[in-house]
Amino acid sequence: MTAHEPPPIRQLSAPDLQALLDSGTAIELVDVRTEEERAIALIGGSRLLDRAYHDALLLRDRDTPIVFQCHHGMRSQQAAEYFRREGFLNLYNLEGGIDAWSLLVDRSVPRY
Repeated sequence: MTAHEPPPIRQLSAPDLQALLDSGTAIELVDVRTEEERAIALIGGSRLLDRAYHDALLLRDRDTPIVFQCHHGMRSQQAAEYFRREGFLNLYNLEGGIDAWSLLVDRSVPRY
């Protein structure tokens, strides 16, 4: 890591995300799935990463804590890497995505 390179993306387990949300910590919870996927299952408080939200995030302070989530954690990792390249310093990826959330935190969230 060079002096100017942002820190790596941290992996966040579903129970750790629940604890973070319960603590009231101000975070952006970004869902990189499709609208169709969100219609099946979603984590309360998450926002779909559409063009308007993308543009708004790019205007945020680079220290803003952002957690990315998708179905299993691959697309969200790619999105986090993109924002890392944009200079963001406080990035997380939800390990296992919403599938892990359903299994480990909230069984009422449908699996698909």
